[in-house]
Amino acid sequence: MSAAAIKRVKEGVAAAGDRAVRQIIEKTLNRLEAISQGHSEPRANPGLRRFVMRSLIHSFFKVRVEHLERIPQKAAILAVNHLHHIDPLLLLAELPTQPYYYILGDARTLYNKWWKRFTLDFAGGVIPLERVWKEEIAVIEAAKGGRQDLVELAAAIKQTVPTGEDMHTLRQIDRIILAILTRGDGMILFPEGRLGTAEAQLHLPLKRGTVIYALRAGVPIIPVGLIGTHDLYLGKELTIRVGEPLHFPQTTRPNRQEVDIALEKLQNAMLALLPTDYSEPTGLKLLRYLLNHILW
Repeated sequence: MSAAAIKRVKEGVAAAGDRAVRQIIEKTLNRLEAISQGHSEPRANPGLRRFVMRSLIHSFFKVRVEHLERIPQKAAILAVNHLHHIDPLLLLAELPTQPYYYILGDARTLYNKWWKRFTLDFAGGVIPLERVWKEEIAVIEAAKGGRQDLVELAAAIKQTVPTGEDMHTLRQIDRIILAILTRGDGMILFPEGRLGTAEAQLHLPLKRGTVIYALRAGVPIIPVGLIGTHDLYLGKELTIRVGEPLHFPQTTRPNRQEVDIALEKLQNAMLALLPTDYSEPTGLKLLRYLLNHILW
């Protein structure tokens, strides 16, 4: 456990106990659930959202997009590998404005700072998901293994941090995502379920939720590979590589075999988009620390 990881865990525990964070998560989920009842929800104009994101991203990085035309102008799920908290912003900067894309993201990473809460409350398009971070799991395991300096922090994690297994909230998110897809909008999902630890690799096995939503809603899955976002610095080239859409028969109650077949196809398609010979560029890396930590 590095000092930086322990610091992040402490900040995460503080966010989990922050009343402002709890309130905006509840407010956002309730507002989004109105979609399933036929109501609209406040959200930024998609063209404006894309312009703002693109202006921000292109101020710091070079962006390359491959095969954007493969993304259909109808409801779809983008299944993307996940290397950095900047990934959703990068995607929103380059995606078409139709359909309107929503992101399922880690609630505390989204709302742990006041400026994030203010920005996302205005912009909309985010579904907050509560879960335990991999760093928090590492702290708990280290405390069990004898790290006395982490025992108190591990206890705070168990007492304060939601596990993400609350059935009421999970069903609420389920209703929200299916309602979004049913009305013709899109979802950006990260089926690894966590941040990756290295370029050109997937954290396997992939979570099953992405293909279950696609099967139930009858929408295609578009595999997307992100390259270069694991370690950021000023002027770095970031690549978005879009794969061919994957189509599956719609079924309201997908069985295990249907899910497993779809998941294997998705896994293979995502792996095919990642380079086999990636090497991190060398040389001067300006603003590296800032750009890698500003979204923590």
